[in-house]
Amino acid sequence: MRVTIDGVQHSATPGQTVAGALLADGRTSWRTTRGAGKPRGVFCGIGVCFDCLVTVNGVADVRACQRLLAEGDDIRTEEP
Repeated sequence: MRVTIDGVQHSATPGQTVAGALLADGRTSWRTTRGAGKPRGVFCGIGVCFDCLVTVNGVADVRACQRLLAEGDDIRTEEP
């Protein structure tokens, strides 16, 4: 299936999470902390923390580790 990550088309596997697609793209972080500007990506992997937040289809603050991909998803990161 096809998804868009920061404006670039990517292939993804059905059943994969957004975090899985980002990691498959070689990204280990995709946002930074507000104060210190430290990189963040997947930390807990179970939706408890807020380290993996992204924007999906215009909806901000989606936990990438919890959201399963859907065909045509538009994923936006903070690109640290």
